[in-house]
Amino acid sequence: MKALYRIASVLLLLFALGHTLGFRQNNPEWAAGSVIDAMRSLHFDAQGFKRSYWDFFSAFGLFFTVFLLFAAVLAWQLSSLPVEIFARVRPMAWALAICFAAVTALSFKYAFTTPIVFSVLITTCLITAAWLSPTNPS
Repeated sequence: MKALYRIASVLLLLFALGHTLGFRQNNPEWAAGSVIDAMRSLHFDAQGFKRSYWDFFSAFGLFFTVFLLFAAVLAWQLSSLPVEIFARVRPMAWALAICFAAVTALSFKYAFTTPIVFSVLITTCLITAAWLSPTNPS
């Protein structure tokens, strides 16, 4: 169980790194340059702030990076808990696993191979670890 949380934590760190470095990249083969230029150039008032759709896109991408980093820390901390404490926070472990099951579903619907593979591996580690975790505090 502990090893699965550590594996998930490392995968989460790699996912965060890859996501952060890649989510704002543009491949010329996609022919999306004009869309990105429009997202960057068109500014509007959003509750008193001058923003663009590129700002929103960047913010939500970075929000996901922060979430991945938080999940990596949480998974590592779960791996370090004594059995009697872990049994008491087992619902938290399941919440994290279910959250990543949702991330996996969204990856299949909207993403591509790399995030799908990371999501599936992370979800598998988290669900297996939660399943194998102690159910009764000592």
